[in-house]
Amino acid sequence: MKASILGATLSAVLCAPTHAEGSFQLTSPDIAEGQHLDQKFVLQGFGCNGGNTSPALVWRGAPEGTQSYVVTLYDPDAPTGSGWWHWVAFNIPAEVTSLKQGAGSEDGGMPDGAIQSRTDFGTAGFGGACPPEGAVHRYQFRVHALGVKNLDLDEDASAALVGFMTRANSLDTAILTAVFSR
Repeated sequence: MKASILGATLSAVLCAPTHAEGSFQLTSPDIAEGQHLDQKFVLQGFGCNGGNTSPALVWRGAPEGTQSYVVTLYDPDAPTGSGWWHWVAFNIPAEVTSLKQGAGSEDGGMPDGAIQSRTDFGTAGFGGACPPEGAVHRYQFRVHALGVKNLDLDEDASAALVGFMTRANSLDTAILTAVFSR
């Protein structure tokens, strides 16, 4: 009986309804939906020779009650069995509705109070695209609107832990997906 209650609770958290479909949107002056990333947004390392610069992101239409945001970059096609987290930033204040190009870099100008935590590269901050040669990977930029002001986590939090806390407090999510191959 307890297992079914827990399952129902987790299902409710993970499948929570969002507000009017399509009203929360993520765009970028640097990248376009379904288009190939510029070399500027590719990792410098792991055999890739890019600029390792985070693109500018702009969001609008967040649901009522939004108190903070989480921004992530995830590659679901990484050959790991669990994808690859390229960027995790949270506790972005509700009044912020954009990040400038390069904000995810060290001293890049993240908003006051925002925290960038560990990615699958093992460090905090933005890590650009770098799929295996010959493969086309999707890079999902997401902005999550949260109903809490802060996630009680720090820069050592794993992407999985931030993801769990994000989903537990999410009001809505906006997604922009680009691709990259080399």
